Amino acid sequence: MIRIFTIFLAGFCAMAGTAMAQQAPQTTVRAAVLRVDPPSLPPISRLDARPGDLGFAGARLAIQDNDTTGRFMGQDFEAIEVAATPETAGPELQKLLGQGIPFIVVLADEAQTLALADQAGDAALILNAQARGDNLRGADCRANTIHVAPSHAMLADALAQFLMWKRWPDWFLVEGSHPQDIALAGAYRRAAVKFGARIVEERTYEDTGGGRRTDTGHVQVQAQMPVFTQRAAEHDVLIAADEAGVFALWLPYQTWDARPVAGSAGLVPRSWHPALEAWGATQFQNRFEELAIRPMREEDYQTWLALRMIGEAATRTQSADPAKLREFLLSPAFEIAGFKGQKLTLRDWDHQLRQPILLTTGSVTVSVSPQDQYLHQSSALDTLGIDRPETECKFRGQG
Repeated sequence: MIRIFTIFLAGFCAMAGTAMAQQAPQTTVRAAVLRVDPPSLPPISRLDARPGDLGFAGARLAIQDNDTTGRFMGQDFEAIEVAATPETAGPELQKLLGQGIPFIVVLADEAQTLALADQAGDAALILNAQARGDNLRGADCRANTIHVAPSHAMLADALAQFLMWKRWPDWFLVEGSHPQDIALAGAYRRAAVKFGARIVEERTYEDTGGGRRTDTGHVQVQAQMPVFTQRAAEHDVLIAADEAGVFALWLPYQTWDARPVAGSAGLVPRSWHPALEAWGATQFQNRFEELAIRPMREEDYQTWLALRMIGEAATRTQSADPAKLREFLLSPAFEIAGFKGQKLTLRDWDHQLRQPILLTTGSVTVSVSPQDQYLHQSSALDTLGIDRPETECKFRGQG
């Protein structure tokens, strides 16, 4: 009898759901993912080669997730996928604006993201799913941009908290020669001051070009890196600031002194890691891997999260009106689940998404920041990155 009743109830719920979906008028929430692929050398490791669907795979999973809820409310979600070069990004964005797309997830570097935000103006809300530059959340902030990707400051603070918990306060900072490397190194200097660490020495690794793998193979690097790091001041850990991906992966086990490496290699702060299993992440990872036939990368997660934010706003407001969704996204009522153990919310002073940062090695998540001993008057997540009293953001544009 119980089994018959269970089958009947399940059938009734299925019919009721179908009826609701049929009765609710269908409305479409439209978005796009614009990925800008600059010319670049191959990565140091072939395991880090960019998949062709980077970011787009995360978008596809997000649309599936949004539709799962949306079909009961008469809502349909779509995300146009556009791959562009730095030269074609502007025209491609103009096409999307011409189609009336109100939400555009951007995967691009800092300069390109800023240019696209200025081009979009009031016509679309930009969701930054890649660029980490603190300037985008500071002096160059824009009212029409939400930052889903964590900033350099958030990543540096997350690592700094853990290193101070480990009682490793003396850092040897090695930065690359590219502008993004210099910006990341600046975030580590700021984090050192903020949490009481000491940068005992700094060195710059000059990128002379070349093939990375062919010109800096393990035989040459085995001779180069010990010499490059020789005679450094006494330190607890080497911090690598190599956003361009030129040298950091060659540092572990090749330094002159037997010291751990962190930052851009070794122990790395990330928004996501394919080995995370806590907080329901295992099921999430499995669904992505079934869809994409590969592990999830940070760009996939950040794109998924950006589109899920739009889906959550549509569900909570029961609306497909872009103006209403935008208003809710930027309101204090907005929050989103991200498989990180707590709700994620937006900072109203710079539109940065608050989120825990994973501290990872190649195969495991070692820790998650913020660390427990770092407290804040409103949210522990605001111990990561630029807090309200520190912000240089004065929004340009009406958004």
